[in-house]
Amino acid sequence: MSSESPLPTPTQNVVLDTAKLPASQSSSIWDRVSKWVSENKALVYTIAGVAVVVTSAGVVYYLSDSSKPTPPAHKKSKTQRRKEKKAAEEEKKAKSASVQDEPAKKAEEPAEELPEVDEATVGELSEETRKDYAAKLKAAGNKAYGAKDYPRAIELYGKAIICKPDPVFYSNRAACYNVQNNWEKVVEDTSAALAMDSEYVKALNRRALAYEQLGKFSEALLDFTASCIIDSFSNEVSRNALERLLKKVAEAKSKAILEARSKKLPSATFVSNYLQSFRPRPLPEGLEETAELGEDSGKALLRKGLMAMALKTGEGYEEAASCFEKALEAGDLGEFEALALNMRATFTYLGGNAIGALEDLNKSVELQPTLAQSYIKRASLHLELGNKDAAADDFELAINSNKDDPDIYYHRAQLHFILGEFAEAAKDYQKSIDLDRSFIFSHIQLGVTQYKMGSVASAMATFRRSVKNFEDVPDVYNYYGELLLDQQNYGEAIEKFDKAVEMEKQSKPMGINVLPLINKALALFQWKQDFTEAENLCQKALIIDPECDIAVGTMAQLLLQQGKVSQALKYFERAAELARTEAEIVNAISYAEATRTQLEVQEKYPQLAARLNAMGAMGAAGPAM
Repeated sequence: MSSESPLPTPTQNVVLDTAKLPASQSSSIWDRVSKWVSENKALVYTIAGVAVVVTSAGVVYYLSDSSKPTPPAHKKSKTQRRKEKKAAEEEKKAKSASVQDEPAKKAEEPAEELPEVDEATVGELSEETRKDYAAKLKAAGNKAYGAKDYPRAIELYGKAIICKPDPVFYSNRAACYNVQNNWEKVVEDTSAALAMDSEYVKALNRRALAYEQLGKFSEALLDFTASCIIDSFSNEVSRNALERLLKKVAEAKSKAILEARSKKLPSATFVSNYLQSFRPRPLPEGLEETAELGEDSGKALLRKGLMAMALKTGEGYEEAASCFEKALEAGDLGEFEALALNMRATFTYLGGNAIGALEDLNKSVELQPTLAQSYIKRASLHLELGNKDAAADDFELAINSNKDDPDIYYHRAQLHFILGEFAEAAKDYQKSIDLDRSFIFSHIQLGVTQYKMGSVASAMATFRRSVKNFEDVPDVYNYYGELLLDQQNYGEAIEKFDKAVEMEKQSKPMGINVLPLINKALALFQWKQDFTEAENLCQKALIIDPECDIAVGTMAQLLLQQGKVSQALKYFERAAELARTEAEIVNAISYAEATRTQLEVQEKYPQLAARLNAMGAMGAAGPAM
């Protein structure tokens, strides 16, 4: 890449490296100037040993070097000093009288002549002359740019290009067009620069910004990604721009996905994990199957929905959601209307519509203030919507309605856990256990919380007790395995995952919880880099639950780790389709776009592909997990 004179962009101030200063410049003046510049964000260069400081406001300061020693003075008589003083005063008067003529004299001094050249005459010049003319015209263009005379700078850079096409000249002219917001011209000139030097970072960044202004976000992403790879992701401005563009693209695409999406529940695994966070309840009295209910009555449909939930399958959950909707449409629910609203809100929330769910829960607590579960679910919604104070208030209301309901303390502990308040979470998990020791998830979460607090021994003891007391529950082995995996105790972790898988098969042969399979896949990848078996396990999980977003995301990451970028992209796109909320969709699309851009970089800049793979670029460029 050609060297470029200090030409600051509109968003960047340039401070010259001290190594580029003339040897005559003393260290003391440079120390003084550089300190001032660093505090005032100014541009510095030197002229004949004098530091010239141009601030961002356009103010110019001239700082002479006062550190040079002066010759020692000889002692003079009083008469001699009086004569010198008088002569100095007369000289001062003479200078004052003539000072008004100085600007006129300077104005008469001829300006440096610039070569006149155009496309018709340039062919008559020798190569050496064209090179010399180009340098002079570029220098004049830099001066015009510094004076903010952008049309003149554009003209001068254009003439320099006629003499000697150079990527720097095109990039500098693009900087002028950038100030004028002429984005099409910026793209045109930076593209010409990049045609001559494909790794010209400044031109890549300028073109990327222009593409962004033109709404061509994919093109901007490609340029910023290439720029980051060339700089080994060391340029914070480019990295931030890349993240900004990824988010902008993801947000735009997520809105389109949400608008086109029909009402749909997430995977059976996701729904089951949410529903089992509440203790199972018997069918309420009054909803027993009798001929009096009538097949299409609200009560009959509510009962049918509750029974479908108990199947714990995707089809069962879809039927339950439909039944709760129809039950409220049918009416005739009487005392069960609050429960029906609660259940419809549950599936509305699981479908990603938090606001709609909140409306139903508000009605539910109005109709039946003693239904603690409605307060609990509303608290979770408030937390997801960013209102933790409202969530805390709802838990207090739930306690007032039924202070002995263990679900209240379990879910309030979840709130504390999410907020990182682990000591408070541990207290509430223990309170939930004290009220009902039969709920395995209170024990599991207590152990996980102890682990998060750094009490590893206490956490392991809690899990050992849980295995002893709940030896027939597969979840306890799965989560115990997760803690062992975090401690890199791979052998024992895999044993626990295998145990959980076998128990799931025995208890639910028609559709098991696939999390142990995915956890085992991760363990094999971390322990032995066994990509083949890890992929097989994820594929098996997807056969059991085709819409499990965790399995899809894990497959995408495994493929990306192996450099199978095009295959990984398909899974990231699938993850976006399966994501439940807008935030989850944005995250999935960010990965998909980062992966897609990596593919484009490999195709457009093959020389960067090896560099990208060597540095593990997607880990640096992609959004945080």
